[in-house]
Amino acid sequence: MRTVPYVIGPAVLALLLAGCAGFPSATCSAGLETMTEAQLFLGRSIPGGGVVGDEDWQRFLDEEVTPRFPDGLTVEDAVGQWRGSGGIVREPSKRLTIVLTGAPDEQSKLSSIRESYKRRFRQESVLLLETRSCGSF
Repeated sequence: MRTVPYVIGPAVLALLLAGCAGFPSATCSAGLETMTEAQLFLGRSIPGGGVVGDEDWQRFLDEEVTPRFPDGLTVEDAVGQWRGSGGIVREPSKRLTIVLTGAPDEQSKLSSIRESYKRRFRQESVLLLETRSCGSF
């Protein structure tokens, strides 16, 4: 008996993917509002040797991040692991968290930060993770 694989047509695939787009709406407790939290994961190992030092990191934060998001952010030290082009990479990292306001230019600002970090420190990638949650200032 021969098995014939099931092939999903482009229209069906588009409908399935459209259902995955966007975020589910959060139901927030009284006094809280829906917010989007952006986290950037920035590796500190430099290909070919060395690491992004504290002074270099602070200069990047001052020149690239703070001017784009002057209202506030959080920086945490982290240890990352991921599969790079040369295998498993483990490295010291920074996790940068920014609560977004919904301004139309925020995505381009996040993209600029990511590209600038990759270019400046010869990084293969910078992970952006966005999460909907509830909060209040």
